[in-house]
Amino acid sequence: MSYADVNGLHLWYETHGSGQPLVLLHGGYGAVEMFGPILPALAQRRRVIAVDLQGHGRTADVDRPLRYETMAEDVAALLRHLDLSGADVLGYSLGGGVALRTAIQHPALVRRLVLVSTPCRRQGWYPEVLAAMATQDERVGEQMRGTPPHELYARIAPRPEDWPQLWARTGDLLRREYDWSAEVAALTVPTMLVYADADSIPVTHMAEFFGLLGGGRRDAGWDGSDRPAARLAVLPGLTHYDIVASPALPAAVLPFLTHQVRPPE
Repeated sequence: MSYADVNGLHLWYETHGSGQPLVLLHGGYGAVEMFGPILPALAQRRRVIAVDLQGHGRTADVDRPLRYETMAEDVAALLRHLDLSGADVLGYSLGGGVALRTAIQHPALVRRLVLVSTPCRRQGWYPEVLAAMATQDERVGEQMRGTPPHELYARIAPRPEDWPQLWARTGDLLRREYDWSAEVAALTVPTMLVYADADSIPVTHMAEFFGLLGGGRRDAGWDGSDRPAARLAVLPGLTHYDIVASPALPAAVLPFLTHQVRPPE
């Protein structure tokens, strides 16, 4: 457990286990504790490096907007700080956007990429989810006091009084339009998409995203020789909110991280 001073940020990270490095990036309003239920399973097989992103958990906010692109630069700087290249990166929800931008902006640093409950464009969320995102601000943050995310933040954040600011900055981030489809289609990093079957992202977007990565275009052939480098998993009986704690997640992800995959064409 330590801090790294990167990009003007005092960035918290924790290391568990040994082996090939796997970076974990949590969802919005969370911290590394979000991965607590599945961390033991991952750390049995990998050197897990779990990060508290800007303004979250033990990483205090700094005087800059919250953006996927700048948080991706923080992750890349951390990998260089730790003298790591070719690390695997797994991101969930907001952290998935950061993980995707890390692979887009620094493909040489990412060996394999796992995106959990993550769209590749803002309109990939259900309309009601986008409507909820549009309301997130300091007022909503105040209403969330006393909830488990706030209780965790109050316990571990360097400045617990920044809780409303986190909501304001995250709301500003979530209201910004983006479409990374063209950059996704150009990715050469082997990528796995993982969703819940009752996710906040429609199945149509899951298929669209998978198609951009080269998946779902043809039969794999009797010997699997035409299997795409990308992988898609839709986990049954889960939602956007509980997928990250499910044992089904490491069970789906670890084979992809371990097995040899053919590079994208």
